[in-house]
Amino acid sequence: MSSQVHDRYYVPHDSHWPIVGAIGLLITMVGVSTWFNGADVGFYVMILGILTLIGMVIGWFGTVIGENQSGVYNRQVDSSFRMGMFWFIFSEVMFFAAFFSALFYARNMSVPWLGGSSNNFFTNLLLWNGYESTWPTNGPGDVGGDFEVMQPFGLPLINTALLMTSSVTVTIAHHALIANHRGVLKFFLALTFLLGFAFVFLQAVEYVEAYEHMNLKLSTGIYGSTFFMLTGFHGVHVTLGAIILTVIWFRVMSGHFTPDRHFGFEAAAWYWHFVDVVWIGLYVFVYWM
Repeated sequence: MSSQVHDRYYVPHDSHWPIVGAIGLLITMVGVSTWFNGADVGFYVMILGILTLIGMVIGWFGTVIGENQSGVYNRQVDSSFRMGMFWFIFSEVMFFAAFFSALFYARNMSVPWLGGSSNNFFTNLLLWNGYESTWPTNGPGDVGGDFEVMQPFGLPLINTALLMTSSVTVTIAHHALIANHRGVLKFFLALTFLLGFAFVFLQAVEYVEAYEHMNLKLSTGIYGSTFFMLTGFHGVHVTLGAIILTVIWFRVMSGHFTPDRHFGFEAAAWYWHFVDVVWIGLYVFVYWM
């Protein structure tokens, strides 16, 4: 069934991609659960599910891009895309807010309670007598053994500079697109996703250093778990954002987007700025405080 275009709205045709995505998610989760429970075949099932999801994303996005380039979408569809992206980023804000809240609760409430803060003196006596609350901590019981704290200098500071620079370069690329300066657009957009991939590479180096030389792991008490959960999920988002920007760059190289019609580029830029802002909060509250 073909898409239907009306003066005021757009009725999309039937699509099999949501079903493919649901099947891919099912296969992936079955693979992960069986692999974690000791079945080696689960790893290969998980890979099959991930490949199915990748195929779904490529196919579905390709369909949408093709429809856009054919002139099917009108201004109202463009507005609906913007609303959808807004709510998606809002959901991501809530996602990270949950982890930042967990960090706040651990540092400012549960750890002081276990250490016998004035309002919860009996918590210390009944649960872990003699525990002194400090941060960073691996909690009562010295979970994971002795560890070193990740300092805010060195690689974390370099990564901060990389992301802040990438926020500037993607903004320059956006203004170049509006001004129809395609050469400047191509250069600074490429520079943006290259800075993003450099960030991911240096974060991987940081993780290797933490595991091999600092005994700082996901299992190193509350500090280790919150550190890797926050930085790890942010690293995944940077990876996805860099991949999205790479796809947008290939579209730019193919002549896509005009100064007045370029929501695909804007959506990627919004997402990238969101990733940058999250890193600022993460760098302050995880590395400095």
